[in-house]
Amino acid sequence: MTNQHNYNINLDTRFGFLELIDVPSLVAACQEQWYNQTLCQVNDCVVRLGVMQGEFHWHKHDAEDEFFFVLQGTFLIDLEDKTITLKPHQGFTIPRGVIHRTRAPERTAILMVEGSSIRPTGDN
Repeated sequence: MTNQHNYNINLDTRFGFLELIDVPSLVAACQEQWYNQTLCQVNDCVVRLGVMQGEFHWHKHDAEDEFFFVLQGTFLIDLEDKTITLKPHQGFTIPRGVIHRTRAPERTAILMVEGSSIRPTGDN
């Protein structure tokens, strides 16, 4: 998967305040290969659910940091000089301006926390 058009990225906020978010049900219902859904907004940030298998393209975010937290599966974050491997219940923060690519060699579910203005596909 190397083409941006193969990603299903939903920037609409699916849940409002005081609504229960059943993440395991959302993951189980997902049939897409690369799915990203904004779950809710918290102050100036959003929490997104990603369910994926395959790879995303190299990109960076000039003004926002990103936090990834693995719920299930294996999530790889390629940086210019190394690869970070995350397993369930592990997280990692990418600071703004750092070029990176994410990959999931198996079906993987993650939560992302990032600024609400971030473009998931990057600024480059």
